[in-house]
Amino acid sequence: MSYAETFKALSDPVRRQILELLKDGSLSAGEIGSHFDMTGATISYHLKVLKQADLIFESREKNYIYYQLNASVLEEIMLWFTSLKGGDSDAESK
Repeated sequence: MSYAETFKALSDPVRRQILELLKDGSLSAGEIGSHFDMTGATISYHLKVLKQADLIFESREKNYIYYQLNASVLEEIMLWFTSLKGGDSDAESK
C-alpha cells in the first residue's frame, strides 16, 4: 500500500461516498452506480482508483463482481495517524 495512492483515492468526494456505501456490505458496480448521477464508465474509474489504493477488493459471483471495503488498509492509516500524535496525554497538558 502506498500512502500517496491511498490519500489520492480518499481526496475525491465520490470515492469517499462509495466507501460509505460499502461499509454496510458488498455491492455490485450497478448497485453502487444507482446512488450517483454519472455514467457506468465513471463509476468504473472510481472503483479502479479505490482498488489500486487497496481500499476495496472485488469478488466474483456468477456473472457479477461485488466490491467490498478493505478495512485493514483503513486500520493501518488510522494507526499511522495515531502514531503522529506521539507522546502521552501528560505531555499535552504542559
